[in-house]
Amino acid sequence: MNDPFLDLKAAFSRYPTGVTVVSCLPAKGGPVAITVNSFTSVSLDPSLVLWCIERRASVFEAFAESEAYAVSVLAADQQSISNQFATPGRHSFPAETGEVAITGCPLVRGRVAGFDTKIVTRHEAGDHVILIGEVVHFDSREGAPLVYAGRHYFSGPVIS
Repeated sequence: MNDPFLDLKAAFSRYPTGVTVVSCLPAKGGPVAITVNSFTSVSLDPSLVLWCIERRASVFEAFAESEAYAVSVLAADQQSISNQFATPGRHSFPAETGEVAITGCPLVRGRVAGFDTKIVTRHEAGDHVILIGEVVHFDSREGAPLVYAGRHYFSGPVIS
């Protein structure tokens, strides 16, 4: 007998996505981060992006209380960073891994793009919350992004 949730998750995994690390600086404690593939652009004017966090995520409360978040679009050679922040219990953001953005949230060094945002709204969505942020600063570098599908990493095309 098949598990409908596992079957649905397997179907979702057929869609390749970029790999990002989303970080915040909660009011208490140091910066935290989580590997995310639900990141997407929303609007150019105003400049808005979003991502979705599961309520059961160990870092949910940190993002629930934060006023900002930063998104690092990982480069093709940053699979180990993706794995680090995807591992339960390994969400503290070590200073040597990144640099501090305008909002105080960290960004991963060596990323192909970065977005520093102020949270403008949150939307309840089933077992997740959608966090919409207005981009206050961004950067972009040449290179191939890290891509994920079907539980495997791939290298995207070199973007210049």
